[in-house]
Amino acid sequence: MSSIENVTHTIVFDPNDPAFWPNIGSFFTTAGFKALGVLAIIVGAIVLSWILRGVIHRVVERIVSGAKSKAQVTDTQALDRSPLAAVRLVQRTRTLGSILQNIVNVTIVIIGIILIVNTIDSGILGSFALLTAAIGAGLGFGAQNIVKDVLNGIFIVAEDQVGIGDVVDLGLATGVVEYVSVRVTHVRDVNGTLWYVRNGEITRIGNMSQGWSRVIIDLSVPVDADLDAVEKAMLDAAKQLAKDPKWRTRIIEQPEIWGLESISGDALVIRLVMKTRSNAKDDVARELRVRLKRAMDAMGIQLPLLNSIMLSGLEAAGRVRGANPPRTKPIPVAADERPVWRPKRTGRGARAATEAAAESEAVARAGDGASTSDDTHSAAPRKPRKPRTPPEESA
Repeated sequence: MSSIENVTHTIVFDPNDPAFWPNIGSFFTTAGFKALGVLAIIVGAIVLSWILRGVIHRVVERIVSGAKSKAQVTDTQALDRSPLAAVRLVQRTRTLGSILQNIVNVTIVIIGIILIVNTIDSGILGSFALLTAAIGAGLGFGAQNIVKDVLNGIFIVAEDQVGIGDVVDLGLATGVVEYVSVRVTHVRDVNGTLWYVRNGEITRIGNMSQGWSRVIIDLSVPVDADLDAVEKAMLDAAKQLAKDPKWRTRIIEQPEIWGLESISGDALVIRLVMKTRSNAKDDVARELRVRLKRAMDAMGIQLPLLNSIMLSGLEAAGRVRGANPPRTKPIPVAADERPVWRPKRTGRGARAATEAAAESEAVARAGDGASTSDDTHSAAPRKPRKPRTPPEESA
């Protein structure tokens, strides 16, 4: 037993012992030193947490201040360093700072508790080692999804895979990111539905708001149209859009004609592409379609109807007219013109009727075969049926 237990037993069970007061002094001295040790551990943990959190906060604020000071950039650098990129940097830095502060707090608290328990009685840690291992294994097995979400969230935030305001495709949901944390990501789709996607369930991320985007327009024209004139008109309309003061800051490069994309019996498809900023792709695409429509109207070209269906694969190949093999016309089954009704018989009379019917069917089949093989020959006459004699009555 420990010294505290010995002193307690002495105080309780033997108060008249001459060593009573020395034991009292030893008890309070030992308890005082342990209390001072616990207090020192608590104060040290608080001071260490305050220092580390201050360092993290200072680093975060320095990064944020640098991002804010560099927010004003020229147009040529806007692709790599734009105000949106600065905002993303600030958000990512603050998120990582909060994560580091939480990690520091949890680590210091756990270490402080272990040191306090060890200061009070070093034997407690050994006695609770097995129980602690079992509890840790149970928590690890039950909270493995949470740990997976947190780890994936840390990598997503640290690598700047998504940010607030990005248009992303997470596989589970597609829309605008409204909130990013280390465990869950909020995405609002075009219908207004807010999706809560756990970071551990995200296996792929398609970010449509980083870097640049490309507008791709496939214009269908009649098969008898002049391709050179149509391509020139399309390119002129796109260049006028790129020179427009309202749109030129959203367009990165000059438009290009990629040529004839596909040919069908109804239309020719010509592809026009234009590289734009990632957040201006849809607006530029709509305006470009309007200008292309006006250019075609000015040329007197009537766009074909979008009523053709493009089929592909084995499923579609079987649906194309002429692709299916010819089928044999089904042979209808003709019923007897005058069905013969026969009464149901039982006993020996029924057996004789069955034999007679089988014989008649065989004769009919033989007659059909003879008429098919040789049309000049007539069917064989049927053998007359022998009249049935009634059984003799017993005398």
